Amino acid sequence: MDHRHGFLNGLDEKKPAFLHPSNRWTGVLTVIENNRAQHQTWGLWTLGSVRKIKILSFLFGLMVTVLIMASYILTRDQKGLFLTPSPYHLTVESHPAQLPLNLSFATDYTVVREVVRSIVARVDFSQRRVPDLREVREKEPNIFSAIPLKFLPHLKNPCWYEEFFGNVTADPYGKNLYALYSKRFQAVYDHLRRAFPAHLHQHTGRQYRLRCLPFFYIIGQPKCGTTDLYDRLQLHPEVHFTTMKEPHWWTRKRFGIIRLSNGFHNPYPLNDYLDLFDQAANQIQDHLTSNSSKTHKKVDIIIGEASASTMWDNNAWVYFYDNGTKVEPPFLVQDFIHAVQPDARFIVMLRDPVERLYSDYLYFGMANKSVEDFHERVSESLHLFEGCLAERSIRSCIYNTTLNNLMPVRLQVGLYVIYLLDWLSVYSREQILILRLEDHAANRKITMRRVFEFLKLGPLTLQKEADITKSPASNTRRPANRNLGPMLPITKEILQSFYEPFNQRLARVLRDPAFLWM
Repeated sequence: MDHRHGFLNGLDEKKPAFLHPSNRWTGVLTVIENNRAQHQTWGLWTLGSVRKIKILSFLFGLMVTVLIMASYILTRDQKGLFLTPSPYHLTVESHPAQLPLNLSFATDYTVVREVVRSIVARVDFSQRRVPDLREVREKEPNIFSAIPLKFLPHLKNPCWYEEFFGNVTADPYGKNLYALYSKRFQAVYDHLRRAFPAHLHQHTGRQYRLRCLPFFYIIGQPKCGTTDLYDRLQLHPEVHFTTMKEPHWWTRKRFGIIRLSNGFHNPYPLNDYLDLFDQAANQIQDHLTSNSSKTHKKVDIIIGEASASTMWDNNAWVYFYDNGTKVEPPFLVQDFIHAVQPDARFIVMLRDPVERLYSDYLYFGMANKSVEDFHERVSESLHLFEGCLAERSIRSCIYNTTLNNLMPVRLQVGLYVIYLLDWLSVYSREQILILRLEDHAANRKITMRRVFEFLKLGPLTLQKEADITKSPASNTRRPANRNLGPMLPITKEILQSFYEPFNQRLARVLRDPAFLWM
């Protein structure tokens, strides 16, 4: 089967460059790296270093190179709460030696408060330009040639029959990239291979396979309880999901992105993505086959997809959809989903963006995590964000691939209202259910009933509802991360000031003061 996509033609000729920064961005990165290097010597004389040197004294006699490597590893979390001025306030020629090396908490707070005040003063909520349907279809012709405009009328879930021309005895999933690179799901695909011939639909001497898209998407945000919501919804008898929780096809895999910092890999074709729904499609097909009376009773099975990147991640746009302005993306993920599924439904789980950011930091498996290190990363990210806003709009900055990869923590993911407004530019408010993790943690029964009602699911027995709502929470913080304790009060105060105007606008849009997180 030919999986080539027109929008990716010539990709191999492109170098998978990580960044293409301007001279200004290059200067920023250079100043930051040089500044880090200068602090390495100073960092060895902090109290934390002295304690670690005592431990290293037991290893006296080892090669000098080992001691140098150990001191290098320890430098980042031993230099305390140091802050450099915003690199955007420096010229590229500025010498890093002029930067302060050790700032007190008071000075630190004053400097970063000015950075936050500068950011808040530049916040705007202007509307994006929404491309028309013709533009969207012309940009991705392979998607729209494979997915029909209308779906089967007697199914609640969007599905259609696709004629199958291949050899029934051949492996239909042999080249599926999800199957090749996801060993955890080999057993699922082995089952699908065996079941494939029996689920082909015969009509007028031709063979057809049932293809489906999701009825609903859980689109975000990361570290906001999407895994817990996913696990509970899977227990509902009418709900099925893809064979993996987060395919990330719309945002990453269709471009060949696993991690943007690692460059591009082979793009995952649309058919590989559709294969992820085959397990649920087979069950829908079984219901259709068993309906021998031909009364066309509606099949109520629905399929969900739960990639937490769908709401916010548009980092690929600059490589594939650059319109020459290099300011804001001319197309967003929701434009393409809307073009094929204008009636889709979406669930968003949010939490206090301050706590989300800290949880995000703790989740990733980096060495030497500490509250001081988190503070430093927040400060550096705020400086970078301020510099971007000095030249560009807020939307341009949150979709700026270079900035997103430079920032040590993902500040932009917590700017919920910007993403929501962009989704509301193509979908109605009634199609997007927005929940708070804090409410979900306090009363899962109420939250799940809201979800069931939103998805128009059938009633449950009291026992089944209890099974869904009383099971332990999923994907909670690991013990090692809990031992670090809460973030520093100064870091929390800084982040609250940064997110405040965005939370205020979010609360107004949703007409719910709970989203102020006061």
